[in-house]
Amino acid sequence: MLTYLARRFGLGVVTVLVASVLSFLLVHASGGSPGVITAGEGATKAQIAAENDRLGWNRSLTAQYATWLTHAVRGDLGASLIDGHTIWPDLTQRLPVTASTAVFATLVSGVLGILPGVLAAVRGGRLDRVITTLSGITLSLPQFWVGIVLVYVIAVKGRLLPATGYVAFTTSPSQYAQSLTLPVLALGLTGAAIIARTTRAGMVNALQQEHIRTLRALGTPAWRIRYLHALRFAGAPVVAVLGVQFIALFGGSVIIEQLFALPGLGQAAQNAINTHDFPAVQGVVVIATVVVVATNLVLDLVLATLDPKVRAA
Repeated sequence: MLTYLARRFGLGVVTVLVASVLSFLLVHASGGSPGVITAGEGATKAQIAAENDRLGWNRSLTAQYATWLTHAVRGDLGASLIDGHTIWPDLTQRLPVTASTAVFATLVSGVLGILPGVLAAVRGGRLDRVITTLSGITLSLPQFWVGIVLVYVIAVKGRLLPATGYVAFTTSPSQYAQSLTLPVLALGLTGAAIIARTTRAGMVNALQQEHIRTLRALGTPAWRIRYLHALRFAGAPVVAVLGVQFIALFGGSVIIEQLFALPGLGQAAQNAINTHDFPAVQGVVVIATVVVVATNLVLDLVLATLDPKVRAA
């Protein structure tokens, strides 16, 4: 197990380094320069060149990346070109917003998806067809469209929850929950459809296994066979999909954060790209990659625990 985790950790470190190099090269290939931004509108070419020289933009790419990496490993991601604020504290304040939204949405998709998937596999017949059809319809709905419908029905018409905005947990736990409910539902409902289908497929496969038939022949209670042995057998693919779903929700939060005005990493990435704030773009990429790599490590550990064959892969 330790060897397996060491290999995965090493791969994760390489992934973060590759992502940082790619973001660094893409920033330099964009055709712009930080001097254009910091010098301001109406600046002369000489003023822009002086700013680029002050910021180290004219140094070799190798020297620039080495300097950036040296500071990054110490938690210094530089300063914004727009207003000069330090990037690391700003992104670490935004990280919990995106992370909590993705975590709660993943939990909602698991809660709402596993039970229907199990029922569809166990009961079969009309119930199976209804759940499969509903999950297919839900999968076809764009998340931003679901979010708009929820805002209109629950916030505008029902006036039950705020349509937009974010309140920190430390400020008010109840308002924090209210501010995240709609975006979490918008993300979690479509995710639940994927989990339902994955659970159904896994349970159908599990119930056909030889050891399940043996347990039936031995007179093991049906509930124990279904919800203990079969569900555990089907759990590995469900956990894998939940992990991938969290990564997708965490990395694809831009539209939802813009729709619900959440001050998360997605909003920060959008603002940084629109304003050509190069250090902020690199910072968002690195932090998002670290979170994804850490999630994959946890996912690998869980899957290796559920299925020993994974460790030997």
